[in-house]
Amino acid sequence: MLLSRVAERIYWAGRYLERAEATARLVSVHTELYLDLPKAAGLTWSPLLAVTGSAGTFHRNHSFASEDAVVAFLASDVDNPSSVVASITQARANLRATRALVPRPAWELLNDLYLTAMTTRAQAIERRTRIQWTEDVIRRCQAVAGALEGTMSHDEVYSFREIGRFVERADMTTRVLDVQASVLLGATQGLAPYADVTWMSVLRSLSALQMYLRTARCGVSGPDALRFLLRDPQFPRSVEHCLTEVTRALLELPRHDAPMFACAEMQRLLDTAEVDELAADGLHEYLDRLQVCLAELNDVVTATYFPIAPTDTETRPLVATA
Repeated sequence: MLLSRVAERIYWAGRYLERAEATARLVSVHTELYLDLPKAAGLTWSPLLAVTGSAGTFHRNHSFASEDAVVAFLASDVDNPSSVVASITQARANLRATRALVPRPAWELLNDLYLTAMTTRAQAIERRTRIQWTEDVIRRCQAVAGALEGTMSHDEVYSFREIGRFVERADMTTRVLDVQASVLLGATQGLAPYADVTWMSVLRSLSALQMYLRTARCGVSGPDALRFLLRDPQFPRSVEHCLTEVTRALLELPRHDAPMFACAEMQRLLDTAEVDELAADGLHEYLDRLQVCLAELNDVVTATYFPIAPTDTETRPLVATA
């Protein structure tokens, strides 16, 4: 039998490691887009705060969303629970408490990631070193994920890690689409002439550009990109694929009826979406409904498998909300 507090730590370790990688990629891609577009495009750093759901926390301590302030807040601020460094710290804290269940090589990779990110986090702020720092974090996060997948028994412990990982991934995909795609669809008129470049940025924010081009076999368009990121069953960061993986992991666990029902409700929402219409109007409202479904899925998983509140509040922080 797996103790609920142990299962919860594994679940949140999966979420935080995925969050660290995704946030690092967002910072990297937005930096490159900011440098590629002319100033007349009017691109700012505020969308990054909206994607990560941390605008309120940021503006409590900052009056203006400058480049250095936003990047420092999202990459290296240990007091921001959604920052790259804080997410890595939380993932490490959760796995450290459950080290007996995790392959030692994976733990050592995560510990090395933590030490490196903490000692070099100042490099994330300066442009000349930022891309290299974020790419190093992404590679190291993927190394940890690969070590866990390749050396860890695919049992109940692994299932909780997978559920956390894919719930977080689906959440990030919907956030990126909600904020960045809404900007492209008319919120910022200065970006209209650069729609192709900015849609490519949306795809790159989710490491989806190359696989999209391979699947679509044409240029980047809004409706096709939305369809790919929402419903492509084979792309690992689409909402459809994430939901499939969560369902598969739940089937390995007992008492999965309520979480499976929550997954089915979300699947119905995906199946009934008219993507071409959403690309023109109603995308924000639709993505809000998806995010509500993800929050409800998290709540059902928590109520089903983690009924005992942990004594260490660090292991169960709140999920950032938009």
